[in-house]
Amino acid sequence: MDSWLAVSNADAGTSDETVIAEALGALRRVAHVDHVATEDPDDLGRALARHPDVDLVIAMGGDGSLHAVVQALHDAGRLPDTAVGLVPLGTGNDFARTLELAEDPVDAARQLAVGTERAIDLIVDDHGIVVVNAAHVGIGAEAAARAEPVKWAFGPLAYVLGAVSTLFSRSADVHVTIDDATLSGRVAQVAVGNGRFVGGGGELLPHAVIDDGLMDVAVAFAARVHQRVLYALHLRRGTHPEAKFVHYTRATSVRVVGDAVRCTTDGELTELRTEHAWKVTAGGLRMRLPR
Repeated sequence: MDSWLAVSNADAGTSDETVIAEALGALRRVAHVDHVATEDPDDLGRALARHPDVDLVIAMGGDGSLHAVVQALHDAGRLPDTAVGLVPLGTGNDFARTLELAEDPVDAARQLAVGTERAIDLIVDDHGIVVVNAAHVGIGAEAAARAEPVKWAFGPLAYVLGAVSTLFSRSADVHVTIDDATLSGRVAQVAVGNGRFVGGGGELLPHAVIDDGLMDVAVAFAARVHQRVLYALHLRRGTHPEAKFVHYTRATSVRVVGDAVRCTTDGELTELRTEHAWKVTAGGLRMRLPR
């Protein structure tokens, strides 16, 4: 019988614990499954070290949980030899949408139990940080940064307020090198990724394919307020790849150099940096997915 490791968040509430127990029951019908609840990346790293021979590591959580598992395996040199699974328990579950997993986590666990392994692409940035779903610099990351100090007071509305405030901020002046071609100018956003959705279902990269050996890239030259408003409207409809001020393509490498900007990687915010770069490894991640 296969040996699997399921990883959940130690801060999971009572309702999540009930769902986790049901999902584990579905998984244990086909494999021996150990379960650990981890508190932080160091705790996760220790848990993986205690289970060096598992065939599959299952992230029970959202995009951040999946990112943490893949990052820990990458740092330990265990990718792509160790397969990864996902039981979506997050609020956004954006990569689960791209993977077309069942919305109900117990149903998703049942799918995983009878699924098959498939090699998909993996993006890694110039600091060794993996991008499982998507990364973006510009107004989206800046909105998240501005929302952070007031999330305690406004909840989800904080991000809306942060996003509105970025409409009137100065666009970053950068050079964007996509493989061998360089684009220059003031940009509202540069996005790269292997998944289609961010923010709970918004189609940031609507044409992304998980195993084509390429990352999707969107560069929005929306420097003026009316262009940013138009860009936001396009994003809601997923039609921005056709907008005149958006350059949408696929590539194996992307580099952004210029004004210091923040980056959001699978929902995690970085500090301001003058350079961001990403490369894709074709088939760099093995996932157990529905047949």
